[in-house]
Amino acid sequence: MGKQETIQHIKDTKLVAVIRGESPEEATSLIKGSVAGGIASIELTYTTPYVEDVFKALRGENIVIGAGTVLDPETARHAILQGAQFIVSPSFNADIATLCNRYTIPYLPGCMSLKEMVTALESGCDILKLFPANNFTPKFIGAVKGPLPYAQIMPTGGINADNLEEWLQAGAVAVGIGSDLNRAYAAGGVEAVTEAARVYSAKLQ
Repeated sequence: MGKQETIQHIKDTKLVAVIRGESPEEATSLIKGSVAGGIASIELTYTTPYVEDVFKALRGENIVIGAGTVLDPETARHAILQGAQFIVSPSFNADIATLCNRYTIPYLPGCMSLKEMVTALESGCDILKLFPANNFTPKFIGAVKGPLPYAQIMPTGGINADNLEEWLQAGAVAVGIGSDLNRAYAAGGVEAVTEAARVYSAKLQ
């Protein structure tokens, strides 16, 4: 899948599951449960121990998987070589943007201000991660689109099944979710993750 196809997939599916595992096994289970519940875009964070084992375990699965919490270009390159199809970081990093452009991999940096968003757009970023989104309201997207009408924004952090529709209706191209999946796993394992994912997926029907 090429860069534009990956971007379009994220926009079409509208949900990105942000997976943070305490172990490779937990992360793999969280991802498989999410996929079974209808979520087809995954952001696997690099806070997961032995994260490369998760990429190996998921090879051949029919999902789009990216790497999250990427803080430097060295980590971005490692993720790309492991099979990451997009790179996400909590803040913009110009060196990561350069590396992702070199490999033609989408880079979704965290942005909180118009200045950060303009810098990211000028560096070739197609989707901007509004993070943490719980510092804002969905109306913020409309405010951004005044001066930056072509900005494609994906809020992450504080998004849940009760407010995701409001964010999408406000103009978000996708949303990142995660906390509910981790809580579901802690309470009921993979089956609970699948059910939680289905609740989110049903909101998009």
